[in-house]
Amino acid sequence: MEAETLALAQEIDFSMWGLFARATFIVKVVMLILVVASIWSWAIIIQKLINYRAARREAQVFDESFWSGNPLDELFEKIGTQPDGSSEKIFAAGMIEWRRSHRTDGGLIAGATARIDRSMDVAIAKEAEGLQKGLSILATVGSTAPFIGLFGTVWGIMNAFIEIAEQQNTNLAVVAPGIAEALLATGLGLLAAIPAVIFYNKLSADSDRIVGGYEAFADEFATILSRQLDS
Repeated sequence: MEAETLALAQEIDFSMWGLFARATFIVKVVMLILVVASIWSWAIIIQKLINYRAARREAQVFDESFWSGNPLDELFEKIGTQPDGSSEKIFAAGMIEWRRSHRTDGGLIAGATARIDRSMDVAIAKEAEGLQKGLSILATVGSTAPFIGLFGTVWGIMNAFIEIAEQQNTNLAVVAPGIAEALLATGLGLLAAIPAVIFYNKLSADSDRIVGGYEAFADEFATILSRQLDS
């Protein structure tokens, strides 16, 4: 009996693909969902890392131009009314409203400062929305993937015990494959959830810092325009 059990155990394929191939339909669906969720999460993570790096570089280049001492009107004419960079869009929003606030006689329409602030706030909100887009998916994967994997594990173990009852054999070589298949679902759930949680926290903090830089710039720009109004 022991020799037969050993031979049976040696014949069983315990590779990842072998465990997946022997799993029941429900467990296979769970595994596929978790694999897709993991790939989706990594695609978002890589995209956000690239986008955030580009946003920080763009903000640095624009700050150097903004504080170079050149006239603001000259800088605005250079970047235009439809710039590509986030910092440039915020600056352009403020400058467009600044120019619109001038009357034909050269005077300023009342409430110009408030309108300029609101224009830049709207631009910042749009850029913040773009930076944070997709982070909710990471949060969802991080919070649900372990439970999806646990569901697959519970379902797999239930079927393993049913098979044991039908065969009336509790030998470890008979029990192990079914349990291994079930536990693979939990492993895939953790494999999807752990990176999603880690990078969600990191990317959220990075997004907040970038948006905070935009808000600080808008405040400084508004202060400069306010001085010109007072003068």
